[in-house]
Amino acid sequence: MTQAAAPDGQLEETVSWTGTREAALERLQVFLPRAGQAYASSRNHDLGPQNRTNISCLSPWIRHRLLLEEEVVRETLAHHSFSEAEKFLQEVFWRAYFKGWLEQHPGVWLQYRSDVTRLVNQLETSSRLRTRYENAISGNTGIDCFDSWAVELAETGYLHNHARMWFASIWIFTLCLPWQLGADFFYRHLLDGDPASNTLSWRWVAGLHTKGKNYIARPSNIEKYTDGRFSPKDLVPDAAPLVELEEHPLCLIESADCLPDQVPFGLVITEEDCHAQSLPVASNPKGICSLATTETRSPLAIGQLARCFATDALSDACGRTQAFFECKVHHANAKDWGVFLVEWAQDIGVKTIVTSWVPVGPVRDRIDQARPALQQAGVTLLQIRRPYDQACWPHTTRGFFKLKAKIPGLIDKLTLS
Repeated sequence: MTQAAAPDGQLEETVSWTGTREAALERLQVFLPRAGQAYASSRNHDLGPQNRTNISCLSPWIRHRLLLEEEVVRETLAHHSFSEAEKFLQEVFWRAYFKGWLEQHPGVWLQYRSDVTRLVNQLETSSRLRTRYENAISGNTGIDCFDSWAVELAETGYLHNHARMWFASIWIFTLCLPWQLGADFFYRHLLDGDPASNTLSWRWVAGLHTKGKNYIARPSNIEKYTDGRFSPKDLVPDAAPLVELEEHPLCLIESADCLPDQVPFGLVITEEDCHAQSLPVASNPKGICSLATTETRSPLAIGQLARCFATDALSDACGRTQAFFECKVHHANAKDWGVFLVEWAQDIGVKTIVTSWVPVGPVRDRIDQARPALQQAGVTLLQIRRPYDQACWPHTTRGFFKLKAKIPGLIDKLTLS
């Protein structure tokens, strides 16, 4: 992270995206003094990649749980009152909302994955769709802001949240490209690429998440909140929200597991949770292994920056967990998780494998595929849910505002203030 004075006297700040907990804690300390009124008044402005003084940029570390939401909330309230930091705290809880909502609507994820596969195949058979798609992802549409953001995403692995909304709206309603391909483009390149936050944000812009209510990017809004950096022309002035025929009924949240005392176990670390040493287990594991899944985000190539950040996050998690439990880590990139986990459990002499709760997404898909082999071998897989998720997810059945109203009570319940 570097800071310098710009020619006009304003502070410039770029962020060094390093996938370690140390880097996460450093960034948190830099941002905390600004998490109050300064954030609330300026957070919607996209000042460009050279000036990130008005936003936290913590999402890549939180996404991989190198930094826990509880830590961010607790540290924020140590520096600011709830009223001062309410806007920032709401942004932290948005992640819990998206994760909990998708957990209760897994059909949305399954449909999205199926659609991406189908549309990627169409890119091979439809030259017209492929040309329009390639122009969009390479920043060759002629829409100045959109093209700049496409390049910025590929080169930095990050976009301001407001820019993500504008980009998605232009992709869907001005360029008339399938939203699923846009979500896939983000998911392949974002350092904070998250199956819930990314998929549902694109659906929200399209008008599919909040049925009948879409988001239209306005030139005046873009010009205002980019401080005049962009003034796009020829954006569609209005458009009907997208509709879908599929129904995605509400499903009950699955019950979390508990590890009985004195049961020998092996600990599995994935990119979904890189803070395994804080899981509530009463004894040390007999062995630790890490399993990588970044490449399964998409049938297309994953961006190098996103891949490296996830790899570094997993490596950093393994180093810290090994030191904490004084237990050797086995790194694996297995294609068949069932076969690997059965053999690994046998090698370390356990019948129980523990991991943090794996939410809906590619990692869950791999876990579910492994279950038959584990069951056949008599190996029990336990998923331990964190108290933060356990407290938040029941309030994510509808829109965010149901959870928003519960934030003060959740802070008290989790003793975060």
